Amino acid sequence: MNEVIIASLPSPDVSQIRLGPLTIHFYALCILTGIIVCLLLTSRRWKSWGFNPDNVWDIAMWAIPFGIVGARMYHVLITDPTTYFGEGANPLDTFKIWEGGIGIMGAISVGALGAYLACRKYGVSFARFADAVAPGILIAQGIGRWGNWFNQELFGKPTSLPWGLEIDPNGYTFPDQYEPGTLFHPTFLYESIWNIVGALGIMWLAYKLCWKLGQTFWAYVAYYSFGRLMIEIFLRIDASQELFGLRIHVLTSGVLLLLGVIGFIIAGQRGRHRADSDALTSDRAATGSVSAR
Repeated sequence: MNEVIIASLPSPDVSQIRLGPLTIHFYALCILTGIIVCLLLTSRRWKSWGFNPDNVWDIAMWAIPFGIVGARMYHVLITDPTTYFGEGANPLDTFKIWEGGIGIMGAISVGALGAYLACRKYGVSFARFADAVAPGILIAQGIGRWGNWFNQELFGKPTSLPWGLEIDPNGYTFPDQYEPGTLFHPTFLYESIWNIVGALGIMWLAYKLCWKLGQTFWAYVAYYSFGRLMIEIFLRIDASQELFGLRIHVLTSGVLLLLGVIGFIIAGQRGRHRADSDALTSDRAATGSVSAR
């Protein structure tokens, strides 16, 4: 007996529009919107800290291209290598990024390398810039996830919840093992909400608790990785490379979560040590001044 569907979340009928010879993919628009929001927020935060907001745009000119390359490399080498290097595959398809296939973890890690090189070039503290940009990156990821909605991809297990996601049964992403009309967990929506709420929470906590240099960035790494880990373990059903019997994204998320927690603790300890050293130096200077009198 089939379940009665009371409500559901529809998927868009189109994922792109054509303007003459130009094809505009909504997935790309979501990513572009996320990048713009990230840069605007980071620029505002950077300026409020007393720094030149032009630094943000200068660094972005390095970080974004590096991030695009990293995102593609992660997809090709980690997520789906058989498509590009398996039997009958054409390795040159690696460069066809317009056909889809990017990985956010590669975008962040290699993009961070580009940001680091730019910070060195422009004489900017990389740790401080990482703290400034981290919430914006999380919001950008939340916005970018809506691209999965337009593409009807990367959804979760079947569900009867009223926000179950409709997927076109004739589309290439619909799993063969399920009947037409099956609803799926909208993991794009879960992750989008998780990311945006997390960005706001991290900014609030960093302000209220006076987090030390680097802690905002490492909090972002840990927070995002935990949410991604939960989705990968309990909800995602799309095909994925495995290692030690686990989805590769489970392993990378777990490693990043551990790295984020350790980084947050170390950054806090270093910050307190610097504060203690500065206080001791001030006390000595004050004592010296009194003695000189």
